[in-house]
Amino acid sequence: MRILFIHQNFPGQFLHLAPALAGRGHDVLALTDAGNTRPRIVRTLCYPSPDRPEVSGLARTYARACDRGLRVARACAALDARGYRPDVIFAHGGWGEPLFLRDVWPGVRILTYAEFLYRSTGLDAGFDAEFQTADLSARNATTARKAHLLMALQDADAAVSPTEFQASTFPKPLRSRITVIHDGVDTDVLRPDPGARFDLPGGRVLRPGDEVLSLVARKLEPYRGYHVFMRALPAVMAARPEAQVVIVGAEGQSYGGPPATGTWKDRFLAEVRDRIDPSRLHFAGRIPYPKFTALMQVTRAHAYLTYPFVLSWSMIEAMAAGALVVGSATPPVEEVIRNDVNGRLVPFFDVEGWSRSLISALADPAGHLPLRRAARETAVARFDLRTVCLPRLVAFVEGANRPAREQEY
Repeated sequence: MRILFIHQNFPGQFLHLAPALAGRGHDVLALTDAGNTRPRIVRTLCYPSPDRPEVSGLARTYARACDRGLRVARACAALDARGYRPDVIFAHGGWGEPLFLRDVWPGVRILTYAEFLYRSTGLDAGFDAEFQTADLSARNATTARKAHLLMALQDADAAVSPTEFQASTFPKPLRSRITVIHDGVDTDVLRPDPGARFDLPGGRVLRPGDEVLSLVARKLEPYRGYHVFMRALPAVMAARPEAQVVIVGAEGQSYGGPPATGTWKDRFLAEVRDRIDPSRLHFAGRIPYPKFTALMQVTRAHAYLTYPFVLSWSMIEAMAAGALVVGSATPPVEEVIRNDVNGRLVPFFDVEGWSRSLISALADPAGHLPLRRAARETAVARFDLRTVCLPRLVAFVEGANRPAREQEY
C-alpha cells in the first residue's frame, strides 16, 4: 500500500507506526511543515510553513487551520500531478491539515488522529477558576476552536484516539468512527533498572533507592498542575529533609495562556521560595529521552497532574519504569490509575492532600512496592508498544485499504 502520513510536527504520534509500516513493505511517505526540524524516520516531504492570517476574534483558529490545510492540499495536488496517489492517508486533525484532502483525492481512504475536542464546559475550559474565566466570551472562544476538529472527523473514514476519555470528548454521532488505541510505550526501555543513575547539574548522582521526587511536563504551566505541585513542596521538603526534587519541563506554555508578567515557572517559585531549601530543588529544563528514562528509574515518587485534557505519555512511561505515580483525580488519570491499586490519586486542587500523599510516598518506599509493581504490570498489559499497541495500530491502517465511504452531508 501507499500510505501518506501528514503531521505538522512529524513523526509526532506516528513515531513508531510509520517505520513499522515501512518495515512491512508498504510505501510510506510523510508530509510535514517545512519548519519541522525533527529527524526524518521515513521518506519525508514538506509543505510551506503557514503564515499567521491577520484574523481577529472567534474566527482566528479556523482561519489558521484553513491556511495550513490549503498549503497541505496544494502540496498533495503537486504530488498527484507527478503521479502519486496514496491508498491511505493518516493525518492528525489538530491543525487543519486534513481539511481539503477530499478536494484532491475524493476516493482515497482517510484516517485521522482524533486527539481531543474542546468543550466550553466540563473539560479543561473553566476547570481552574484561578486562571480561567467561565463567562460567555470565554465559552464562545472555546467553542470556536472546534470547527476544524469536527470537520476532520466528519470527513474521515475512521479515526484513532489514544484513550477512552479523549475519544469521549467527541460527539456521540461521530464516536462510532473512533477506535481507541494508545500510541504505546516501549516497556523494554522504560523498565526498572537498579543500575540507573541521574546526574544533577552540580555533579550529584541520584540512584534507585535515593529519596527522589519528580515532576515532568512539556511546559511548566497550570494545565499540568505545576502550581499545585509547587504549593505542596514546602510541607514536603520540611517533612523530608533528605528529599531531592527534580522538575523537568521548559518555561512558557503549551496549552493555557501566559501569566500577566514573567513565566509560570518563576511566578510559583516566587510563591514558595522562602519556605523551601533551594539546594534540593532542581529545574532540569528539557532533557534527552535517555536522561528522562533514567529519572523515571531512580524516582521514588512521581507526581502527575493534569486538567481534564490529553493524557501525557510521561505518566504511562513512569509507571512502566516502576515509579510510584501520585496522580490527580481527573478523568484522564483515573482511566489508568486506581487509587491504592497501581498508584495514588489526589484531588487536583487539594494542596494539603498532595503534601500528605507525597510525604507518605517518600517516607515508605518498601510499603509502596506493591503499587510500583502493579503500575508496571498495568503499563505492560495495556500500553506495551510491541505486544499491544503497535500491532493494533498496524492492523487499523492495513485494514483501511478499502474504498472510501460515501460522504454524508
